[in-house]
Amino acid sequence: MELYVHIPFCVKKCAYCDFLSFPQGEEIQRRYVEKLMEEIRTVSAGFHDTPVSSVFVGGGTPSVLKARWMKELFDCLRASFHIEETAEISMEANPGTVDREKLRIYREAGINRLSFGLQSADNRKLKALGRIHTWEEFLDSFHQARIAGFTNINVDLMSALPGQTVDSWRKTLEKVLELKPEHISAYSLIIEEGTPFASRTLNLPDEDAEYNMYEATAQILREYGFEQYEISNYAKKGRECRHNVGYWIRQDYLGFGLGASSLYGKERFANTQDMKKYLENSRTPEKIREKEPPLTREDEMAEFMFLGLRMTRGISKAEFERQFGSEIDAIYGDVLRKYKSMGLLLEEKGRIFLSRDGIHVSNSVMADFLP
Repeated sequence: MELYVHIPFCVKKCAYCDFLSFPQGEEIQRRYVEKLMEEIRTVSAGFHDTPVSSVFVGGGTPSVLKARWMKELFDCLRASFHIEETAEISMEANPGTVDREKLRIYREAGINRLSFGLQSADNRKLKALGRIHTWEEFLDSFHQARIAGFTNINVDLMSALPGQTVDSWRKTLEKVLELKPEHISAYSLIIEEGTPFASRTLNLPDEDAEYNMYEATAQILREYGFEQYEISNYAKKGRECRHNVGYWIRQDYLGFGLGASSLYGKERFANTQDMKKYLENSRTPEKIREKEPPLTREDEMAEFMFLGLRMTRGISKAEFERQFGSEIDAIYGDVLRKYKSMGLLLEEKGRIFLSRDGIHVSNSVMADFLP
């Protein structure tokens, strides 16, 4: 199985962000880490013998925590779970929030993959997004990570920004690619309700420009030796994010911390987003968990389809039949024929996957598999 650990703290909320994150002082940060470790120790009691293939620490900005607290957290995880020696251990970090000493301690804690939230190589764009760092600070953080021994680094980038052109997006990609990261996550900006961006009039690229940015991403990254393995993710060979692939193939995972989600067997549940409630009850999982009804067979089949189709390799017809005891055409034949006839779904060697045109309307295609 996999483990996810949520650190909700950040230096400052970005103008586009609707994640569960917020600034907070060191006193609350420390108390939260202590309660997080209490939750981990309590929940782990039933999972000591279950091998853990990946751990992902996300946020927020996990790197705002004191490094020694992160080390304590990982000591707790390793004492509580059977984390495999070859496990992928990822942590998100913001440029400007790490230094040589922090990075050294992360390596000592066993973290072997860093994910830097850059978003843009243009300082004016970074300022407009509300980011706390500059391109130059990102460069320093990236180089310090290499010096510290990190050989698996992801860079998060965001396209379709206000005032962005296809040409300026290409320049961001090329500047980042010169650094030779192992992985790039490239997302289009989505304006979420309740964010500062939602209340502003923004000069956003039109649909054609956004389409061209997406296609340029795949083309340029391919030229630099990256393979697109998921709708928004590109990696050098063998450097796919194993943790995220686990989500898309519905591997069991446990989430710890404020608002963290879990999937175990047929159960889906999420922790409360109420900090006071979490801090008071982290040792009593049933008091902080908000459970969903158990997954039905129809729910599981739908998840198999719409999560699996996020990956460019798509889904295996044989695996569907193995898991659910029915041929895929008996369940989704009409939907599959519909999108194959439109050229949005393709089938090859027993796998069904989105075409390039299908990727651009993936949300609509995937919605048709929902019960």
